[in-house]
Amino acid sequence: MTQSCKHCQQSFTITQDDLNKIAHLSPTIAGIKLTLPPPKLCPECRKQRRATYRNERKLYHRKCNHCQKEIISVYAPEKPYNVFCLTCWWDDKHNPADYGQEFDFSRPFFAQYDELLKKVPLPALISSPDAEENNCSYINYAGNSKNCYMTFDADFNEDSYYSNILKHSKNCMECSSLQESELCYETLISTGCYHTFFSQELTNCQDCYFLKNCIGCRNCLLCVNLNHKEYCIMNKQYTKEQYLEYMSKIDLGDRKTIQALEQELEKLAASAPHKFIHGVNLENCTGDYMVNAKNCQNCFMVGNVEDLTYCDSLYRAKDCMDVSSFGEQLERAYETVSSGINAYELQFCQVCATNTYNLQYNYGSRNSKNSFGSVALKSNEYCILNKQYTKDTYEKLVSKIVEHMKSTGEWGEYFPMSISPYAYNETVANEFFPLSKEQALKLDATWKEEDLMNRYEGPKVVVPENIKDVSEQVLKQILTCDKCGKNYKLIAQELKFYQEQKLPLPIWCFNCRHEKRMSKRNPQHLWDRNCSQCNTSLKTSYSPNRPEKIYCEPCYQKLVF
Repeated sequence: MTQSCKHCQQSFTITQDDLNKIAHLSPTIAGIKLTLPPPKLCPECRKQRRATYRNERKLYHRKCNHCQKEIISVYAPEKPYNVFCLTCWWDDKHNPADYGQEFDFSRPFFAQYDELLKKVPLPALISSPDAEENNCSYINYAGNSKNCYMTFDADFNEDSYYSNILKHSKNCMECSSLQESELCYETLISTGCYHTFFSQELTNCQDCYFLKNCIGCRNCLLCVNLNHKEYCIMNKQYTKEQYLEYMSKIDLGDRKTIQALEQELEKLAASAPHKFIHGVNLENCTGDYMVNAKNCQNCFMVGNVEDLTYCDSLYRAKDCMDVSSFGEQLERAYETVSSGINAYELQFCQVCATNTYNLQYNYGSRNSKNSFGSVALKSNEYCILNKQYTKDTYEKLVSKIVEHMKSTGEWGEYFPMSISPYAYNETVANEFFPLSKEQALKLDATWKEEDLMNRYEGPKVVVPENIKDVSEQVLKQILTCDKCGKNYKLIAQELKFYQEQKLPLPIWCFNCRHEKRMSKRNPQHLWDRNCSQCNTSLKTSYSPNRPEKIYCEPCYQKLVF
């Protein structure tokens, strides 16, 4: 069936497989399957709407509403929310059910939910309760980590900094979409790597610099599309002695050297053949940037997954549709964002993590199950708008509420942008779907004006070109981003990493460095193209107006290996 998207007005197709998947993932209450309607938005607009509920990297100073301690939070201080520090929020004395309210059948559901959202205590950061004691006070959508700083969508990491979508890794910095790796810097969309710098799309590589799309390589420099090679430079084989002699003449601590090598890698990559999809160990999949995936359709940035449709940024998840971030034993979820770690049967949820089951329209609930339209539950069950009920009463009332939501047109719809706790330009929606203020407001999202107060106006510090010329004094200085003009500082662990690895200091702020990394990824969109060699039809994230030659899997294998 073909629909017209309510947001972008573009027509889109809902396949029979989509309808079957929605029916399969519809919630069951009291043994009765509650049928979900077909979506009213196209897949990309659905993703955009979910993304407005995910503020990853905008952090603010504010006070805990309970203990009044100064804290770091994803909620700006002027926002009308009841924000608790992690210590107060996880305290057993605080019970979210104390804020419960009766459902009013004379009013829309989302209006009542928005009122509840503004009064129930919310954790200042989306993180595990041990974040502070594990020296992780500046991480968000992240947990189970130790000694991490400014890591986002990052779990099970140690001694890592300034990274996002970082999983099960150690001693990594300035990385994105990196899993099960160690001692990496500026490495993107890679798995199982050790000591790889300025590289992307690697699998099981070690001691490499400036590589792209390589598998099982060691001691290589400036290479593209290599498979299980060692001591290669610009895709040419050298002896160990020749390679080491060449590397000894390169000063990687010099910024101009790094910039020249980056440009050289771009030239090599532009002239190399490109497989239509970035992926390893895929079976019956469409999308891009996938590792160990089976039966996944229109999915991006996923790993160790199975049976997904229209999903992105998931790791260790299965049997889901329209789900964004983050996974880790997430199963049977629909139209959900930022949920995972032993989470099962979630529909229209946000940040429902750690042992959650059978939740609908929940925000920030943990260790809870069988609840509807609730906010920030902790080990609760059978709650509606946070009010506690018996099992029988709960099941009967949910059925009535669903019928009410059908009459208001709310049933089967995700939360509207207008009641998100975050402004559009605070969220990852603006990263994947950038809009102007006027465009965002037209979608009923909100907008946050940039605060230009307290910007340092002293003399600009000149950052040395070479790491050998840097002293500890730089830790006391306020630096100015060469790209956007905003201020930034270095932390001691960061400087130690640069000095030990003999790398130049950054001259851009963290946000600009993040944007540069994100610009190296293909868009999360598929186009129809043909193989440049055999003309086979392909679904690819390389748009038709790009210059790269795109090859199907068999043709690519013949050219590269």
